Amino acid sequence: MKQINVRVDDETAATIERRAEAAGLTVPEYAKQVLADEGNDVRHRFLAAGAHFTDLFADAFAEEFGAPDTDRGPAAAA
Repeated sequence: MKQINVRVDDETAATIERRAEAAGLTVPEYAKQVLADEGNDVRHRFLAAGAHFTDLFADAFAEEFGAPDTDRGPAAAA
């Protein structure tokens, strides 16, 4: 097993600590998960397919169901 050391500024460290706590993980566990997800090719293909789907159908979805409420959901809490 390899070890990777990364230096981050105080603001980034605080953000990582908050997100790790919210996920119920230690900072090293959270960092390991984030890096594993980033290195996962299947995940990247899934996200690219989702972006492609969104590009194709976003207007039709908004027409049928309305525009998203930008004050709700996980993105608003981050």
